[in-house]
Amino acid sequence: MCGLELPHDPNVLVGLKGADDAGVYRVSNELAIIQTVDFFTPIVDDPFAFGQIAAANALSDIYAMGGTPKTALNLVAFPSGQMDIAVLNAVLSGGLEIMQRAGVALIGGHSIQDKEMKYGLAVTGFIQPDRIIQNTGLAPGDLLILTKPIGTGIINTAIKGGIASAQTIDMVTQLMSALNREAAEVMSRYPVSACTDITGFGLLGHLAEMITDTNAGIRLDSEAIPLIPGTRDFARQGFIPGGAFNNKAFRSAQVQAGTDIDPLLVDIFFDPQTSGGLLIGIHTATAGELLQNLHENGVSEAAIIGEVISESAGKITIT
Repeated sequence: MCGLELPHDPNVLVGLKGADDAGVYRVSNELAIIQTVDFFTPIVDDPFAFGQIAAANALSDIYAMGGTPKTALNLVAFPSGQMDIAVLNAVLSGGLEIMQRAGVALIGGHSIQDKEMKYGLAVTGFIQPDRIIQNTGLAPGDLLILTKPIGTGIINTAIKGGIASAQTIDMVTQLMSALNREAAEVMSRYPVSACTDITGFGLLGHLAEMITDTNAGIRLDSEAIPLIPGTRDFARQGFIPGGAFNNKAFRSAQVQAGTDIDPLLVDIFFDPQTSGGLLIGIHTATAGELLQNLHENGVSEAAIIGEVISESAGKITIT
C-alpha cells in the first residue's frame, strides 16, 4: 500500500495484501469479524431508492466472503442549506429498509457537510474462520456462476441522459437494491473455490483480479453472460460510462476476445456495476446442483458463464 509499513497482527486473516472484498479479523477459533465500507454519490433521482442501493451495495462485500452482516454505521455527506432535509430523511429511510431486510442493526454513524450528497455504510459481519471465502482460489475444473445480470453502469448513464423509460428505471433500481443474501446463503452449503461481487471494476476487471499471478486462465461464453434488457441498445448509442474504458485500459492485456466477438460486448463486460451479483467459482461436479439450488431459492437469473482452464494462465479468453 504505497510502500507503507503496515502493523502486523496474527489475527488479521484477510487484510491489505490481496484484493479481497473486505478485511477479516479472528476473535476466537470459532468467530471472526468481517469489515467493509462503501459509499458514493446518487446514481438515481429517487432518494429512497438511492439509500436502498447504497446500503445493498455496502452489505454485498460481507456476503461475497460467505459471512453474515450484523451491524452497520451510516456514512453521510449532505449539502445542508442547499438541499431539503426531507431528501436526507428519504435516503436514510431507504438504507434502513435494506438493513431491516438483511437483519442488520444500525448502531451509529457519522455525517459531514459537503457540496455533494454521499451515502453508504461501514459494515461488520460474522464468519467462522475456517469458512472464509476469498476471491482467490480458482482452479482448472471450476465453473463460474454469475448471480445477477450486468449492465447497470450503462443503464444508469442512459438514465442520466434522459432516454431510459420509467419501466427500465424501475427494473434496474430493483436489481441494484436486491440483496445478495439468498445467493450467499445457498453458496454457503457448497465447497466454493472463490467468490467476489461484481462492482466498480466490471465483470472482466473482477475476473482478472481472481486469476492475476495464478496458474489458471478463464474461458468465458459471451452468449451465456446475462445482460440487463436494453444494455446492448444503450451501449450502441454511446451510453458507456468512462469507468468502463478505464477498466478496459487497466486490464485489456489480460483479455483475449475471439475475432467473431463484437467489440461492444467487451466494453459491456468492463462496465462498472453498482450492487452487482456474486461471481462464484465451484468445481464442475457440484456447479449444476448449486445453480439449480440458486434458482429454487429465488436467484432466478443466475447462470454458468464460463470455466477455469489450465491454459493461458492469468488470461481471460472470450468466446
